[in-house]
Amino acid sequence: MQFCLLLHAFINATFKLKLLKVKNLPVIEKLIEALGEQKVLSSEKAAERIANVYGKARSLDVRALVLPASTNDVAVTLKICNEYKQAVVPQGGLSNVVNSATANKNEIAISLEKMNAIKEVDRINQFVEVEAGVILEQLHEKVKESGFIFPLDLGAKGSCMIGGNIATNAGGLQALRYGVMRNLVLGLEVVLADGTILNNLNPVLKNNTGYDLKHLFIGSEGTLGIITRAILKLTPAPAFFSTAFIALENFDNSKELLNRAKIFFGDKLTSFEILWPAFYKLLTNENSGNKKVIADNYPLYVLTEIAGAAALESQMEIFLETVLNDNIIVDAVLAQRQEDRKQFWQIREKIDQILIRHNPVFTFDVSLPVSEMEQYVITVDATLKENFDTFYNYAFGHMGDGNLHLMINCGEENTDAKELVEKIVYAPLQSIPSSVSAEHGIGLSKKKWLSFSRSPEEIAVMRSIKNLLDPNNIMNPGKIF
Repeated sequence: MQFCLLLHAFINATFKLKLLKVKNLPVIEKLIEALGEQKVLSSEKAAERIANVYGKARSLDVRALVLPASTNDVAVTLKICNEYKQAVVPQGGLSNVVNSATANKNEIAISLEKMNAIKEVDRINQFVEVEAGVILEQLHEKVKESGFIFPLDLGAKGSCMIGGNIATNAGGLQALRYGVMRNLVLGLEVVLADGTILNNLNPVLKNNTGYDLKHLFIGSEGTLGIITRAILKLTPAPAFFSTAFIALENFDNSKELLNRAKIFFGDKLTSFEILWPAFYKLLTNENSGNKKVIADNYPLYVLTEIAGAAALESQMEIFLETVLNDNIIVDAVLAQRQEDRKQFWQIREKIDQILIRHNPVFTFDVSLPVSEMEQYVITVDATLKENFDTFYNYAFGHMGDGNLHLMINCGEENTDAKELVEKIVYAPLQSIPSSVSAEHGIGLSKKKWLSFSRSPEEIAVMRSIKNLLDPNNIMNPGKIF
């Protein structure tokens, strides 16, 4: 009996030792040796830690989680992983919706969250240097203290990080005036797959000395290297805002309204958001927490805002009175105080109400000419009606820059429904200038649709760049293409 117990204990110990050896692969041991155990977490600790930080399981089943505290840590990590041909996935706030930052059990996740320093704002040259793990909202608060704004504004600003914003070339609510992330980056520091540190932290606006390499990494979704630091362009904070919620009878009038607003306000026009009635009704129903700011029986709505250094309410009033008299709009409400402005924007941004109301919800982020938007939505709705007994299509977006969001529920949870809805949404885009991803990137979720927006020649050049900079294919493999 004693012999059996000893044998059992020996087998258990041997089994545990084998498991330990499987977990502590040479690449993991090398990383621990170089960085220390505090910066290299096992698969189990990574799962526990991320679940505690983010509140739910996302990208948890990884080989290990590395938490670099400096650019040098990132360089050491990538050099070791490249030597072992170990795949890595850069991660930030995990707010991406196309699985750009999703890692599997054979990959090592590298979170930039500890690299969250913000240097002092350069008030004369109007820029700030930040590390990749800085949360967007924290950057907003920091530069506000110096009288500036960083104009990228996203619904996920409380969790998304600057490195991810750059890697996905984020857009947002003010792209009409300030452009997308690409327009706001002056310089970058990037670590390449072999550990080489590419320092391009040069804030000058004009630098016509060969290839502007930073643009290779902006929008690359971590497939070419890891962004560690950036110099970002700032703008003096507007002293005044004027915000209006507008109702219209048809889409032609919304196009005319946009055109007139651009001419009348010039560069003061920061946002021009369009909302279809289903979206407005759901986001202002009794369970939404939002109040109706205007009747919910109109065919279309626009939320628009201007910003500047001087009081603007009179300008907005004059504009609204003119377009009302010209029968371009049928009703409008002007925000009288900051609380009204906040209420208006909550209706546009509180899209979690759609996710609460429906399951599943298939989300889309497309761009197309403003002149094509109405027919596009009509076509999508008609095709959904042909294929599903019941469906809900919540259409809204940044009309000012041609970016439309669709959130669709068709009452079916199977994969076939998802693939069919994707085909219904993307197919009409092939015949017009467009993109299957205006803001969110490609990641894993949109890989099969990349050819709808990029030619074979473009994709071939992308692959060539990837192969040159990452010959061992360790950087976020399988993403984009």
